[in-house]
Amino acid sequence: MSKHAFLSPEWIDAARAVQQEHDGAAADPASTVRMNLVVEEVPFGEPTLEAHLDTSRGTIDLDLGHLDKADVKVSLDYPTAKAILIDGDGQVAMQAFMAGRIRVEGDMAKLLTFQATPASGEALAAAERIRSITA
Repeated sequence: MSKHAFLSPEWIDAARAVQQEHDGAAADPASTVRMNLVVEEVPFGEPTLEAHLDTSRGTIDLDLGHLDKADVKVSLDYPTAKAILIDGDGQVAMQAFMAGRIRVEGDMAKLLTFQATPASGEALAAAERIRSITA
């Protein structure tokens, strides 16, 4: 299986394929968040990348571009984004937030609820597949 740099065009294509495999299989989520991301210090292409994360379909859909009606906007550096979104490292998230490397605008309660809600089995399976394609 090919591995790709997190958020690279190749990674986005492979992650979309994984997400499509899991479409419709997830139960209705207990809580949802629609989050716009501004990822800084990207090691390829433009130094800043706009992406979004949407859990409203029961899986974690991560894609390029911003959502029109996001609950929250999170700005963070590339290594921190990868540690949180791919490695699931909550400790890195807390340290980065406390150090000011994560900036949040919008509904902080939605973000905290999302962090505290356990992922479904289907969402965990999709996340593991996405982790396996990430260099």
